[in-house]
Amino acid sequence: MIRSSAHLQPWIELLRWNKPTGRLILLIPAGWALWLNPTAPPSVVLTLQILLGGLVVSGAGCIANDLWDQRFDSKVERTKRRPLARGALHRGPAIALLLILLILSLAVVLSLPTSSLSICLSLACTAVLPILGYPSAKRWFAFPQAILALCWGFAVLIPWGAATASLSWSPALVFSWLATVVWTFGFDTVYAMADRRDDANLGLRSSALSLGPIVVPVVRGCYFVTAVTLAIAAWSAQIRAPFWPLWLLAAAFMQISCNPLNKQDASMGTYGRHFAQQVQAGTLLWLGLVLAKGWGA
Repeated sequence: MIRSSAHLQPWIELLRWNKPTGRLILLIPAGWALWLNPTAPPSVVLTLQILLGGLVVSGAGCIANDLWDQRFDSKVERTKRRPLARGALHRGPAIALLLILLILSLAVVLSLPTSSLSICLSLACTAVLPILGYPSAKRWFAFPQAILALCWGFAVLIPWGAATASLSWSPALVFSWLATVVWTFGFDTVYAMADRRDDANLGLRSSALSLGPIVVPVVRGCYFVTAVTLAIAAWSAQIRAPFWPLWLLAAAFMQISCNPLNKQDASMGTYGRHFAQQVQAGTLLWLGLVLAKGWGA
């Protein structure tokens, strides 16, 4: 049993299942979409399909990231213990698992209702290229976090398309997508702040490096825009009263979570806690939508 557990541990780390916050933060915008669209609340079956699809795609993205960055990860403090970087796993089996996960994600899309299959399949195929290509962006683009943000935007578009069988460009859809993209750019920029010294030494790029001394004000601005745009989405979707106190709490919490980032001696743990705090803030917003849809039902 002990040997079996030790054998599985590198695979769990490769998929980041030992760090659930990264999986939750992808599912949160999907939750926003499922409870903001005109057909909300979603069925249990659709919710489970989106949940499974999000976990599978997230795992595939993590593997793609580690395959791209294997040569660099061993030289970066935060990533040097990842399984490919430390040699606990080899590239061949990792590529095989990546292909399996991509096939599983396709199977999830094909299991969606016939009415929404065409649009969701088109969106899923479109998303593959940026998801698999994002890890290379730090080699050639000053703001690779913007590409990840666009990847995260599909976490709104695909659930919305699955629920409504269309992408009618309503304010609720447009502004929830925009909130997701801007929020992702903000929290992933903070995530990149932990690697600034190593990235600079390796010649890699990130928004944390490119923004320099204005990085924290920009992150604050991202969170402000996130709160405003999600409020517009909720207002246009006629979301009821229970949402708004939680929205106010989440908006304030996002700003408060930025305070430790200004400290000169901010540690890697500071950036990790900030990432976890965004999961909490995003969950508050999703919970507000759930409560609002159940209000008076």
